[in-house]
Amino acid sequence: MNGDVVVLAAQDGGQAGVSGCLDIVSVPLPGTEEPMVSEQRWEELKRMRSEGMNISQIARRTDLDRKTVRKCLRRQDWARYRRRASEEAILSKHLSWLAERAPLVNYSARILYQELRGQRGYEGGYDTVKNAVRPLRIEASADALTQTRFETGPGEQSQVDWGETRVRFGEDIVEVQVFVLTLGFSRRAWVEGFANEQMGSLLAAHEHAFEHFGGHTREMLYDRMRTVVDTKPGGGRRWNPTFDAFAKFWGFEPRVCRAYRAQTKGKVESGVKYVKRNFLPGRSFRDLDDFNEQLQAWNAEIADVRIHGTTHERPLERFVREAPALVATHGQASFLQAMQRDRVVADDWLVSIDANRYSVPWRLIGKTVQVVRHGAAWQIRYRGSVVAEHEVLPGKYQLSIQPEHGPGAATRNVRRAFARPAVTPRPDTTPRLPVSAVEIRDLAVYDQMLEVV
Repeated sequence: MNGDVVVLAAQDGGQAGVSGCLDIVSVPLPGTEEPMVSEQRWEELKRMRSEGMNISQIARRTDLDRKTVRKCLRRQDWARYRRRASEEAILSKHLSWLAERAPLVNYSARILYQELRGQRGYEGGYDTVKNAVRPLRIEASADALTQTRFETGPGEQSQVDWGETRVRFGEDIVEVQVFVLTLGFSRRAWVEGFANEQMGSLLAAHEHAFEHFGGHTREMLYDRMRTVVDTKPGGGRRWNPTFDAFAKFWGFEPRVCRAYRAQTKGKVESGVKYVKRNFLPGRSFRDLDDFNEQLQAWNAEIADVRIHGTTHERPLERFVREAPALVATHGQASFLQAMQRDRVVADDWLVSIDANRYSVPWRLIGKTVQVVRHGAAWQIRYRGSVVAEHEVLPGKYQLSIQPEHGPGAATRNVRRAFARPAVTPRPDTTPRLPVSAVEIRDLAVYDQMLEVV
């Protein structure tokens, strides 16, 4: 019976028997679905039957299964197909979760069903979930097919993304992460290479872009990068606390494009491709600094003055109309400098700041101190009191050690304060050791010891 269960019931309400008049009703098995026949089609089937056509002829003419034709002809009145109310009721309390979670798993009904069963106590069937997901998938597909280019006014929105590429630094092939921030109206962009996509790189790249443009747009659109949003179990999300503080500090509103809808970030996606196709081919670099020097020259001499394929204007000329609408940033302190950072004092009474190390009083070993930048100096505080100040070191992997922070300085000061008056020593009559018995050390060893003390 092709997956159907045949239920036999006597028309007179008595026991079904061989000689009784039986009514045959097809009931879908779990995992199958009863075909939906409109009222007009049902009337058409009745008309064909009244004209003398048999079941097989009607099935061929209407392209319906013979069992469906037979079932419809048995019914005295047309009835709308209804899914079991209990199944719909069980899923109804999960519909909002389903609409939010479905795009994150690429509208996979199987994954959603497994998560509903395992995480949310859903007791219904798979088919109910599948049928609930189907319109969501169709809607997303229709959006993608009918999407029109989203244009923004001057100063309204920027789009931000990273692009990864492999380039040659001397004899080595290395990966470089290329940051691209594109102004939505003018299509003028800021591009910069970094060794990674970590939070420090992301924030520094933003501030370099703000300085380059003299301001920023009111909104910034991002992909779902982890340095911008933290994804919670079950599909929820929240802003990364550091990035949220950064956005509030500079006064822009971050937005995240919908999952699997990178088209909404098409301007910057095109910018990343443009860098890879137009800037990189045929170039080699000494190091990351040389990479960025060449990149900035290309951005100013090529990217800013080309005729853009969409706007049909030069980005630099179009920027003239966008610049007055930007939120001005001139004179505002750097977030990275103003941000208070917690640091744990290491066993060598040093704290690490931006890949350099600075000393603090040795008694703070193991304690958490706060670091804030003031102009060209780092100010280090413990419980609200300033315990050390250092000039900001240029470059990386350098040391700034103040001798008074070391344990030797404290011991020496105490010894001097409580020492007895000096006594002239008597002539030493102890026999001298042969010169060969004395260890000879390089003077550089003592220089290093003095540096530490």
